[in-house]
Amino acid sequence: MLTAVLFVLVAGASSQVLAQAPTGQELQSPAAFQTIQDRAERSRALFAELGKVLTHPRCMNCHPAGDQPLQGAEHRLHLPPTQRERPGYVGPACASCHTDRNFTLHLTASFRSIPGHPRWQLAPLSMAWQGKSLGDICRQLKDKDRNGGRDLALLQEHVAKDDLVAWGWNPGEGREPAPGNQEMAGQLVQAWIDSGAECP
Repeated sequence: MLTAVLFVLVAGASSQVLAQAPTGQELQSPAAFQTIQDRAERSRALFAELGKVLTHPRCMNCHPAGDQPLQGAEHRLHLPPTQRERPGYVGPACASCHTDRNFTLHLTASFRSIPGHPRWQLAPLSMAWQGKSLGDICRQLKDKDRNGGRDLALLQEHVAKDDLVAWGWNPGEGREPAPGNQEMAGQLVQAWIDSGAECP
């Protein structure tokens, strides 16, 4: 079945060239913000730095506002067409193409791999970030009703240690990883929390 799906993917996308995410974004460490004397201002600056990760296509494409996943640096609709798996949905499931790990294609195509993870799926709609300002995303992340029931400590652990989040830095051939690395993102979240968890 995977072979048939791969054929459909390659045939459907062969005339499109994937735009790559913006390059050159690195993450500054929390130490880079220590010179900001005002604690609330420092907290907002730390979250803005973390925002380089949160708004990067590796994260944003799995946090869409609608029921269809997004692809590429320009956040285009997923091809082949699929939707969020929910009661009543009849159509291809994510696992039809996305296996438990990244799959490198050895074909001439506009993409070079299919991403994968054992828990590959869209974030719940309550966690949608598409179309939101960084401040709105920040407030959403702090809201236990919209962040999967996580307090700030669990939120930090999720960013710093979750293996699905880690995929953003190991996205498979042909995709730019999120800025920095998971350890640095976790440090930024902790520093943001320690400085009051203020939102931009």
